[in-house]
Amino acid sequence: METHKTCSFIGHREIENGEEIKSQLKSLLIKLINNNGVKFFLFGSRSDFNSLCHLVVTELKERYPHIQRRAYTCRSESCILEKDRAYWKKVYSQLVKHQETLLCFEQEVEHKTKWTSGKAQYVERNQAMIDDSDFCIFYYNKNYNTPTKTNSGTKIAYEYALKKNKKIINLFE
Repeated sequence: METHKTCSFIGHREIENGEEIKSQLKSLLIKLINNNGVKFFLFGSRSDFNSLCHLVVTELKERYPHIQRRAYTCRSESCILEKDRAYWKKVYSQLVKHQETLLCFEQEVEHKTKWTSGKAQYVERNQAMIDDSDFCIFYYNKNYNTPTKTNSGTKIAYEYALKKNKKIINLFE
């Protein structure tokens, strides 16, 4: 029986050198697909890094139609499934009076704490993604501080992945 591997993406809200990161990411994902059997890609939300990763995986779907995008959402979020993309894109574009691009996925995953977690919902969502991953791709700057605190969600997730002995690739370094 063939086993497929899973890869998650977690990173800071803002990224530097987007085009350079995109190029590195594309090469890395091609290797993970071809050499490591990665088929499933897990996404959180609310970061430039997440959006960049979604863009690259979506581009790679043309070359590797078997790969799948899975959204791990918090209760305040939702995703658009690929089969519903055309309908919702048309509806939303009519509402905002211009063409709008929506992030689409093949599947939405509701982790076990989605409806019960409080302030920690993003932390718990990220931990669920890490638990379900063979590879964790981060954009993590060890010197990053948010305006209000020194423990960013990315830092918490990175330390959790280390503790779980996951295969970590940090594109910031």
